[in-house]
Amino acid sequence: MPDIVNTEQDQAWNGPEGAHWARNQDRWNAVNEGFDEPLLDAAGVTGEDRVLDLGCGSGQTTRRAALRAPRGHALGLDLSGPMLAEARSRAEREGVANVSFAQGDAQVHAFETGVFDAAVSRYGVMFFADPVAAFGNVGRALRPGGRLAFVCPADAMLNGWVTAMAALREVLPVGDFGQPGLPGMFSLAAPDRIGDVLAAAGFVDIDVNQVRAYGTWGQDAEDAAEFLLGTGPGRHLMDLADPTARARARGILTDHLRAHEAADGTVRLLSTSWLATADRPCAAGRARIRHA
Repeated sequence: MPDIVNTEQDQAWNGPEGAHWARNQDRWNAVNEGFDEPLLDAAGVTGEDRVLDLGCGSGQTTRRAALRAPRGHALGLDLSGPMLAEARSRAEREGVANVSFAQGDAQVHAFETGVFDAAVSRYGVMFFADPVAAFGNVGRALRPGGRLAFVCPADAMLNGWVTAMAALREVLPVGDFGQPGLPGMFSLAAPDRIGDVLAAAGFVDIDVNQVRAYGTWGQDAEDAAEFLLGTGPGRHLMDLADPTARARARGILTDHLRAHEAADGTVRLLSTSWLATADRPCAAGRARIRHA
């Protein structure tokens, strides 16, 4: 078994949450794939690059990185056995041969030193118990001058799914959605926090920019509401409510989402994130910045 220090995350992603994401990989990709191209552009993935995808889930970003580096290789790392099974199956079906997947905890995984040209992550780096240790471990896996690029959520209320769930506060015990610096999805929501963590982990030439993308959450408001209420946070809140409150919550959320239906009926919500880049220092000093 791989070394694991983020045990709560390991339990979640190998339990109901991981199974939910594996079953719904296409839906989650429809939500988040608007960040794929900016992420891989920022990482400068090309040609013969060896790429590490952190928290790869069901592997869409890993496969896309592999296609950008046809003479290279992409390795996807994740805690979740169910999602990695889907990642391997999808890569085989799509015929992406220069890709592989491993189960492990990036904070302590025994990477070879200096073998990757780039490390990327789409929403996979917010849950480390010790982010400085985790990014330091990833940095050692990069060659000198290698680039790290990741996307993580910005302020909670700048994200449409959060404001949708916040609309349920009158009927469900919706709390806050996490704070920068504290464990959770929004642990890196403050750009200064990102810079401090990466600098402490030994990275240089750190740059953090806000990026936005619309994601598709459902075929219509009713479908999107059911999907949101079936996610981990949604399930937790609904489990705390009685049948009357659950019915009211479903109605309120559906009404909220109707305002976000596009002309074809699909529900599209805006996500606001940080796109962070940084380099492992070159042996001679200042890191070389790679451009797409």
